[in-house]
Amino acid sequence: MQPIFNLLVFLYAILPGHNFGLALIIFTILVRLAMWPLVKKQLHNAKAMRALMPEMKKVKAAAKGDKRKEQTMMMELYKERGVSPFSSIGILLLQLPIIIGLYAAVSRIIKDPNELISFSYSWVANTPWMQELATDIHKFDETLFGFVDLTRHAVSDAGIYWPALILVISSAIVQFFQTKQLMPKDENARSLKSILKEAGQGKTAEQQEVNAAVGRFTLYIIPLFVLIFGLNFPAALPLYWLVSSSVAYLQQWWILREDEEEMEAMVATKKDSGKTKSGLKVTRRTVGQDEVAAKAVKSNKKSKTKAKTPKGRKRK
Repeated sequence: MQPIFNLLVFLYAILPGHNFGLALIIFTILVRLAMWPLVKKQLHNAKAMRALMPEMKKVKAAAKGDKRKEQTMMMELYKERGVSPFSSIGILLLQLPIIIGLYAAVSRIIKDPNELISFSYSWVANTPWMQELATDIHKFDETLFGFVDLTRHAVSDAGIYWPALILVISSAIVQFFQTKQLMPKDENARSLKSILKEAGQGKTAEQQEVNAAVGRFTLYIIPLFVLIFGLNFPAALPLYWLVSSSVAYLQQWWILREDEEEMEAMVATKKDSGKTKSGLKVTRRTVGQDEVAAKAVKSNKKSKTKAKTPKGRKRK
C-alpha cells in the first residue's frame, strides 16, 4: 500500500498547481499503460477462445459424455493453440491490490492530511512542495480542479453529494460499454434465464452456450457492482474507476482495430492472389481454345480440299 501511496503523493507534489484530482488521473493512466502488455495478451487470448468454439464442440461430440476425456482433450486443444482459459483473471487480480492500496491511501488522507508527510518516503517528503505543505497542511488541495471534493462520499448522512454521484454513475456507464465492447455478437444467443428454465425441465445445454450466457450476464452485473461500491467509497475511487475504464476502452478499441486491419489486409492479399491466379487460368484457357480452333479450321480446310479433288477427277 505504501508504494502506491507514495507514487500518488509524488505525482501530486511535482505537478504544476498541485491538484490531487489531476494527480489521481495521471496515476490511473500510468497504471493502465503499465498493464498494456497484459491487456493486449488477455484480449488476444479472449478472441482466440471465441475462435475455438467450433473445435470445442467437436471435442465435446468426440468425448461422447465422458467428462474426464472431454476435459483432457480440451486441455490438449488449449495447449496446441497456445490459449489459456484463465488469463482473463490477470487484469482483475492486478487491479485488486491497486484499488485496495488506493482506498487505504485516500482513507489515511481523509482521517489526517498530515499523513501526506509522515507516511511518505524521505525522497518524496523532501520535495519542495511537500516541505512547504509540512509548514501549512491547509494548502493541500483534495479536489478535482476545485469542483469535486474527492474525500467525500456520493451518499452519506449529510445527504447526496451530486458531483461525486455523477462520477459514480459515469464510471458504471463507461464500465458497461467497456464490457460490451468485448462481447461477441450472436443474434441467436439465448439468455441465461431461458437456459436455466430448460435445464429445470430436464433438457441439457452445451457448456459453451452456458459460458456465453454467463458472459452476457456480467455485462450488467459488473457495472451494477461498480455503482453500488462507488456509492460507499470516497469520490477518489469512482474517479479512478472512471479513468481506468475509459483508458481500457481506448486500449481495447486500438487492439481490435489493429486486428481488423490485419484481417482486412489478409483478405485483400488473398483476393489479389486469387485474381492473379484466375487471370492466368483464363489466359491459358483462351490460348488453348484458340489453338484448338485454329487446328479445327485447318482440318476442315484439308477435308474440304480432299473432298473436292476426287469429285473433280470423276467429272473429267
